[in-house]
Amino acid sequence: MSKTVGRRLYSIKESYVITYLAFRSMPKLLYVKKHNLLSQQFIERIMLSVTEVNGCDICSYVHTKIALEAGMTNEEIQKMLGGIIDDVPLKEVHGIMYGQHYANARGNPGTDTWNQLNSVYNKDTALGILAATRVIMFGNAYGIPWSSFSKRIKGKADQRISLGYELSILLGSFIMIPIGGLHALFVGLMGIPYINFTDKTD
Repeated sequence: MSKTVGRRLYSIKESYVITYLAFRSMPKLLYVKKHNLLSQQFIERIMLSVTEVNGCDICSYVHTKIALEAGMTNEEIQKMLGGIIDDVPLKEVHGIMYGQHYANARGNPGTDTWNQLNSVYNKDTALGILAATRVIMFGNAYGIPWSSFSKRIKGKADQRISLGYELSILLGSFIMIPIGGLHALFVGLMGIPYINFTDKTD
């Protein structure tokens, strides 16, 4: 699987869309966790696999800790951060692969892939997998420039990223995050569909 596309930096516009979609998805993620439709380990496997595609150091660190607390082994976590899913339970493989595809497609997966996910899992579980993917994409979108900015202070900035990009995303987050949250709330109250992949096919 190629990682080049997923690891290209997200534009300000993409970061805003990722923010809005994450806020729209958070209630569904809380729902599937509350009703035990997705285990914490399954959620962490999705988040680790998406983080591996996007290449976010700070998210890798944080979710490694959470995954360990959820009972995953360090060996499995390191494999997932290396793009290897040999130890993933068979019933979770399609969900993990969907998260990877979503990240590689920069949040624009095809209808066919979404339909395949729904053929494997029930509706709420599939929506939970999508929600976990969208939430970690939000973490990655801001975690990548934050990680680079932190390293820049130590003289080890991410070579993909300029100081201007770091500052534009980090300072822009003070505007994008609250507006994205309000946008998601308003759209949810209007009853606009949670997903819309009909404009693109694989």
